[in-house]
Amino acid sequence: MSFEVNQSKTYNHSFEAVQTAALGAISGLEGKILKQSENRIEAKFDKKILGKVLGDRTQIEIDLSAPNDGSSQVDVTVYPLDPVGRKLLFGARKGVAQTVTSWFWAHLEHRLK
Repeated sequence: MSFEVNQSKTYNHSFEAVQTAALGAISGLEGKILKQSENRIEAKFDKKILGKVLGDRTQIEIDLSAPNDGSSQVDVTVYPLDPVGRKLLFGARKGVAQTVTSWFWAHLEHRLK
């Protein structure tokens, strides 16, 4: 059973607006950016986000693209991490990656309004 969540969404906003919203969403969720390039953002979240203890650290990998003018696609991969920062392949708490993914989409979409 995989604890990894992969989701994609398309928005009718410019690439720059979506990229700024994604960075704001990470910041709003108290995440720490690990790597950032023009089309990719990697960030890490602690066990506790916005005062709620989730139980596992998580990492999010965001790939941004602009399939056509005026729209942007966001592909996210979220997975739990062990205490050393490696991908957790077993023993993760159920639903943590999905919760982080849902919160990320909510924060991203709030910033795009």
